[in-house]
Amino acid sequence: MWRQMAKAGETADWQSSKLAKYATGDALGVINRSLYTDHLNGVVSKGAPTNNPQVSSVEPTANPTTVMISDCSDSSNWLKYKDGQLVNDTPGGQRSITAEVKKQQDGTWRVTRFAVEGVGSC
Repeated sequence: MWRQMAKAGETADWQSSKLAKYATGDALGVINRSLYTDHLNGVVSKGAPTNNPQVSSVEPTANPTTVMISDCSDSSNWLKYKDGQLVNDTPGGQRSITAEVKKQQDGTWRVTRFAVEGVGSC
């Protein structure tokens, strides 16, 4: 999901159909709104975050339909630009991320919601 968001961010493509392959519900809404805001403001992203997701829990344990993921993502190389200029000269950093991933009716798994904490949270 994060790689696809970074790719869509290169042009602030808030309508990218590829995002729905990885996210749905609240998660997709947050991503689309973020990219739409960038689009309105003439902002694009360059680079991508690094991720190291780990499963923190599954429900139910016998035949999971919900998986909770925890991550310590690094956004240092995922920066926003406007008119070719860096928007904020303060680089990102390590951020704690928690995500809920649910099995969909078609058998695929998609992120349904996530929380990204501030820089230095992990």
